[in-house]
Amino acid sequence: MTSALYSHAPGGRAALPQQGRHPLPKPIDTGRVAELIGQLLAALGEDPTREGLAGTPARVAAFYDAFLSPDPSNATCFTETNLSGQLVVVGGMSLWSLCEHHMLPMSLQVAAGYLPRNEVVGLSKFGRIAQRHAGRLQVQERFTQQVAEEIANVIGSPDVAVAVRGTHLCMSMRGVRMEQARTDTVLDGGRFATDPVLSQQFLTLSTSQWKAA
Repeated sequence: MTSALYSHAPGGRAALPQQGRHPLPKPIDTGRVAELIGQLLAALGEDPTREGLAGTPARVAAFYDAFLSPDPSNATCFTETNLSGQLVVVGGMSLWSLCEHHMLPMSLQVAAGYLPRNEVVGLSKFGRIAQRHAGRLQVQERFTQQVAEEIANVIGSPDVAVAVRGTHLCMSMRGVRMEQARTDTVLDGGRFATDPVLSQQFLTLSTSQWKAA
């Protein structure tokens, strides 16, 4: 399990580290993608025009267009008072992304925790935030960082923790071909980084679902 390094905000509270921003990809040229997939099939010794493959380039292009164009909707917060001391953990979020090094899928299990103040975040929005950052060429470490940063921006506080367990096909089906290998990343911000009891509570709640799976 890996953890990020943290900077410290005024007052001794650990803040989320700010990494370099990665610009969103440009709109996908599905016609060009289909053309290139046809060329790839030919280079692999296949006949792109034969029955069974004739529609494959267009289908692959449509997949990339849909997968790499996630929902851009914003998170919604609801006013709730007297929430001091609560820990909210949203787990069981399972989604797919694409490894940018080999363009092979990686399956990600995500859990996010935060400490609400006078607002709560709509629960479905955690899934949408995760999907938005998974819907691009990624590495798990950066994905973990981006999800934590967006949640922190939504709640206006660094009191956020994110844990991710990944199964990477670039490791499972190629290279060393270790099918049972898993990669865990954890990022603690704010009080999660300075309070070991709180951090352990989050890890216990988030990783219990991984052990049960």
